[in-house]
Amino acid sequence: MHLPPPDPALSPRTGYTRAHWEAAADALLAAVEPYATEDRALYHFPGDRESWSGRLSDGLEGYARTLLLAAFRRDETALQRYADGLAAGVFGVWPRIEDRSQPLVEAASIALALRLTRPLLWDRLDDSVRHRAAAWLGDALTAEPWPCNWELFPVTVGGFLQEIGYRPEAAGRAIDRGLERIENWYVGGGWYTDGDGRKYDYYNGWAMHLYPVLHAHLAGDSRLMTAYGSRLRAHLADYARLFGGDGAPLHQGRSLTYRFATAAPLWLGALTGHTPLPPGETRRLASGALKYFLERHAVDQRGLLTLGWHGPDPAVLQGYSGPASPYWASKGFLGLLLPPEHEVWTAPEEPGPAEREDAVTPVAAPNWLLQSTRADGLVRLHNHGSEDVRYDPYYTRLAYSTATAPSPSASLASSSSAAYDNSVTVGGDPSRTGIEPLGAGDGWAASRHTVGGAGVRVTSVLLARGATEVRAHLVTGAEPGTPVRVTGWAAPEGVRAELVPVSGLDGFPGSPGSSGSPASLTGTTGEGATLFVALARLTAEPRPVPLEDTVSVRVEGPDGIRVRWSGGTEVRVSLSGDAVRVGPPAAGADG
Repeated sequence: MHLPPPDPALSPRTGYTRAHWEAAADALLAAVEPYATEDRALYHFPGDRESWSGRLSDGLEGYARTLLLAAFRRDETALQRYADGLAAGVFGVWPRIEDRSQPLVEAASIALALRLTRPLLWDRLDDSVRHRAAAWLGDALTAEPWPCNWELFPVTVGGFLQEIGYRPEAAGRAIDRGLERIENWYVGGGWYTDGDGRKYDYYNGWAMHLYPVLHAHLAGDSRLMTAYGSRLRAHLADYARLFGGDGAPLHQGRSLTYRFATAAPLWLGALTGHTPLPPGETRRLASGALKYFLERHAVDQRGLLTLGWHGPDPAVLQGYSGPASPYWASKGFLGLLLPPEHEVWTAPEEPGPAEREDAVTPVAAPNWLLQSTRADGLVRLHNHGSEDVRYDPYYTRLAYSTATAPSPSASLASSSSAAYDNSVTVGGDPSRTGIEPLGAGDGWAASRHTVGGAGVRVTSVLLARGATEVRAHLVTGAEPGTPVRVTGWAAPEGVRAELVPVSGLDGFPGSPGSSGSPASLTGTTGEGATLFVALARLTAEPRPVPLEDTVSVRVEGPDGIRVRWSGGTEVRVSLSGDAVRVGPPAAGADG
């Protein structure tokens, strides 16, 4: 992909300016054109993979998601091509929108694009095309969505149809119904769960916030904007911490192949004025994400986005991932709606949180602890509250980072449970279900989970400072002599992973954290509850201080530890009972 020269004066960290975003959008749009059908209603990208919705739906997905990019770019030449495709699509080419069908998803992208570019596209269509297009979109008003972020697709379609006066009462009902349903999943602090349960990931930004905030913005609804805008502002305070110093987003959650869609909520805050971030930091984080992927083979030699993370990678895909799915990365170009003179484009870049200082930040709603280090720009997410077993291993591991990928669960078919990174395996079972958050606070997070179906439970506490981690696991309900394995990070080349035993564990042969293989320690349960403690570290520093010099840990009784950090601060942790207790040692306690 050919981009303009970097601008180190305006963008000293990424070199990217608005011109780079425009050039990237233009290149992506030009690359997809050869794959449009003759009538331009479908875009069929090369490759053997189809989603579970089939080839026709995949072709519609290719049209809808690249149309969204053209809408953000506001390229009239490209939009005319999509106008031709729209005319053909609604005259019998596109599949109908039915209950819980993929066309409902794509209808939202089409409706949003039409709403954003109405004078350039919709208002120039023939009346017959507008009538058929409105009727095709109208099925989204009554189609039943899956009970998750899909509830917002009828809202998005309804907003456009209400604006053009098509079935306004039905559109209004669809909007009210969808917004009412997501209220059940708002848990405070700017965070939603993506449906029932505790499903927390990037969908919070690029779906749960994006659609209602954009609807409120485009409708000029001050009441909705006050509510949703304040939530977005709160969310962005946490969200900004999910990017590494190299621009990488955290490798956690599903649909990671959308890549720099992670930039969308950053731009959304600037677009609506609901952001705690300075303009230069907003652009630095967004441009960092775009640059990170463009420099790591996200685009192939044909200029097409691949199904993967860097290059092609089936490990990050789901059954709904088709050849055009990566083009939801188009959401990342939302910033092009801001005019060139907007301060988000003219302010000098400012460093992101991971570049400014070492930080250990609790995030209450998902019960996460975010750990970042300035020296190497790494961000680590310690997960003590997010769970979606449909998408293991991207939800249920104990930790994720901007530099590592979780080892796939499927590897257990041909290997040992050591293949599971950041896990506790009891009796050969590494599953982590029924995660119960036990709190997150100053430098710590804790949870309890179930292993298998035999009543075995693991209470886990993570304490962090700098790049150092103290991991403690109390295993209950297991027979004496049951083998236990504790694993650490699966580090790629250039990143060092360490796992050092403190109590109840010994080294496992061949587990120094070599590239792609998680460090591993083993032990066995005793009578009653058994405590296992280890030190861990993930770092890209070339010569880090020895891990044992950063912290000392002493086991106190069957269920407690005392942690002394190298600066002298002490913390006492108790893992027994229904709650984990973390705090300073009692006055007068022996040091």
